Amino acid sequence: MLDLTLTPPTPKVIQGATGDWELVIGLEVHAQVASNAKLFSGASTRFGSEPNSNVAFVDAAMPGMLPVINEFCVAQAVRTGLGLKAAINLRSAFDRKNYFYPDLPQGYQISQLYHPIVGEGEVIVDMAPGVGRRVRIERIHLEQDAGKSIHDMDPTMSFVDLNRTGVALMEIVSRPDIRGPEEAAAYVVKLRQILRYLGTCDGNMQNGNLRADVNVSVCKPGDYERFIETGDFGHLGTRCEIKNMNSMRFIQAAIDVEARRQIAILEDGGQIVQETRLYDPDKGETRSMRSKEEAHDYRYFPDPDLLPLEIEQAWVDDIAASMPELPDTKKARFVRDMGLSEYDAGVLTAEVENADYFEAVAGGREGKTAANWVINELFGRLNKEGLTIATSPVSAVQLGGVIDLIASGAISGKIAKDLFEILWAEGGDPAAIVEARGMKQVTDLGAIEAVVDKIIAENPAQVEKARANPKLAGWFVGQVLKATGGKANPAAVNELVARKLAP
Repeated sequence: MLDLTLTPPTPKVIQGATGDWELVIGLEVHAQVASNAKLFSGASTRFGSEPNSNVAFVDAAMPGMLPVINEFCVAQAVRTGLGLKAAINLRSAFDRKNYFYPDLPQGYQISQLYHPIVGEGEVIVDMAPGVGRRVRIERIHLEQDAGKSIHDMDPTMSFVDLNRTGVALMEIVSRPDIRGPEEAAAYVVKLRQILRYLGTCDGNMQNGNLRADVNVSVCKPGDYERFIETGDFGHLGTRCEIKNMNSMRFIQAAIDVEARRQIAILEDGGQIVQETRLYDPDKGETRSMRSKEEAHDYRYFPDPDLLPLEIEQAWVDDIAASMPELPDTKKARFVRDMGLSEYDAGVLTAEVENADYFEAVAGGREGKTAANWVINELFGRLNKEGLTIATSPVSAVQLGGVIDLIASGAISGKIAKDLFEILWAEGGDPAAIVEARGMKQVTDLGAIEAVVDKIIAENPAQVEKARANPKLAGWFVGQVLKATGGKANPAAVNELVARKLAP
């Protein structure tokens, strides 16, 4: 692992009319389990299907239909818990959370309130190079998603799509350890990264596969420290929950807006009402959705159709043995074994696909050279074209071939960039392209020397200037490279020009 300094939280301080206020934030992240089937049925979870086409009888709450637990979803939750260094509960149980809404055909949601499958864990959030913050995880529980209400197809009617009904979710609940908007976004970024490395959630926020409910409260300086000492939540102020945030930018904006709203109310002598709110990015405000319910309002009780879930430690150990290398470990290996800077290693490990691509390019090659080509040339071009690693026209094998040609002296760095452009536009084998198009670097010192002598002879005035100011020798190097179509070995050209121009 990298040498990481874990720092205490630095609260975001907002100056109000009567003094300073601090933010306290906790997040409930809903991560859709990466599974082809739902939590309690065999119906497909494929996104974008025709409305109500991925619905089993149990999803639609048909009479007499009983839920059957999906073992793979349980394994995914266990894998997630292990990835977050959390306690795995060998015995957990499902409860019914009772409420009525058109997109919930059963009239209840199957969840885990009293006995979740995963207990306490942690996420180390990257705040700066070499600096991290520990955010404690309180629990992870499995639950089924609800359907989707659609209001924009006909202004006089509302529709319900049950395709999402019963899809497995992991609700990852943090402690109120987050103290500012930027830290909240960084936490979600790191959590998403870990889930994607684990393969337990694809992290697609646009499709709603990862979304966060953000709990925000404000307190006076010193109150948070008193909460840490006593465990008394009364020191933190009344919280409001902002539902279904699916954008890092909106998470930050919503927290700031909501905190300032609460401060204005408190400074005006009012009280904060515990409630669920929605963020309107167009108006830059949060607005009330409903009063915040407590557990007893949902009349939780054990689901009578599902026995307690009991798993064996040996099964957990098998999952632990199959765990992939996680981002922090991979980043440390890139720094330690490949000589990369922490920044470059962070860029390369930000997405698991990027890290896999880089490792394929770097295999058996000089790490820094591979990193420079992947970050500067490939990532730069992908960003410019709006593409991803998955849609890159240049494969890892092709880019590795370009680096091999540079290392062998067959081509120069300049020719390599021209070759990269050909590969981007046309594809093909790098070595074959170089051979077929006569792109090989000229290394014949005699041939290069003849060109140097010719250019020196044709430019006597420039020779005198260069001998008076050696920095001007670069002009001759450029002329030689131009005359040879960029094929002359740059090191040989520099050495010959320096020798020829020596007084």
